Amino acid sequence: MSISGKRRARGQVRDKQADSRVNLYDEVTRKIISELEAGRFPWVQPWDASAAAGPGLPCNALTGRRYSGVNVLLLWGAAIEGGHASQHWLTFKQALEAGGNVRKGERGTTVVYADRFIPEAEKARAATSGEDAKAVPFLKRFTVFNVAQCEGLREGLASDPAPLPEREIIPHAEALIAATGADIRIGGDKAFYAPGPDYIQVPPQPAFRDQINYYRTVFHELSHHSGAKHRLNRDLSGRFGSKPYAREELCAEISAAFICAALGIVPTVRHADYVGSWLEVLKEDNRAIFRAASQASKAADYVLAFAEGEDADAIGSERRIAA
Repeated sequence: MSISGKRRARGQVRDKQADSRVNLYDEVTRKIISELEAGRFPWVQPWDASAAAGPGLPCNALTGRRYSGVNVLLLWGAAIEGGHASQHWLTFKQALEAGGNVRKGERGTTVVYADRFIPEAEKARAATSGEDAKAVPFLKRFTVFNVAQCEGLREGLASDPAPLPEREIIPHAEALIAATGADIRIGGDKAFYAPGPDYIQVPPQPAFRDQINYYRTVFHELSHHSGAKHRLNRDLSGRFGSKPYAREELCAEISAAFICAALGIVPTVRHADYVGSWLEVLKEDNRAIFRAASQASKAADYVLAFAEGEDADAIGSERRIAA
């Protein structure tokens, strides 16, 4: 093959890989949009009402590693659709390693892994030119199955935490809120984060129709709080009704759901009236939900990291993508 032919072949491979990435972004975005348009929120009630499992973040049943970003939304949605009572997932190969197998006829759920790598040719070019090597982004997909779709797995492989008893005050949630050191002012009839003076205000807990919503609201505002310039440095400049505002609200909404799930608190949507602006953002950018979920994971990680030394094992301070 001539040199020009080899270059053409390499270009075709790169184009094919790029098309695959775009198709995967489109595929995931369409799925989230269809859920929202149907009135379902992929980050709300991530289990079937008839299932025995309590809230929690999905994780790999064999490695124990937690999924993050958009994968949490995909797996929660799959758990709801399948009525699965577990938040634990395995690849086909891992089910075999665990002494069992995926039941015949079961359909898996696609999760994604995004990263960057430096091709050998780029390393060589950089070494010759003295320039920095440029990393190339890649997106891979994996298929996983809920443990409820498997049989013969070794005993004790995946056990969901027992749901918290019903009560208005949740001690470990209170401890986490206090540990953040955030300036949280109780009072008034509105909940918000003020970026300039850097404080959060929420109504007193008895003012909530369902007092559990106090925690969901505080964690939503703490997610905004995490985006301050001297913390995670997100864009908090958007005015109400603008696209930057919608993107930040989507991030905080998902982050609050992640935090609640990690704490064993049933997450619900706090701002259902924002759905229209969220849909507008998602429909014009097939990567918006990936960015929002990724930022939400970082925000949730930031908040939950304050739990270290309190009850880090129960709260789950590490959430990683794991196939």
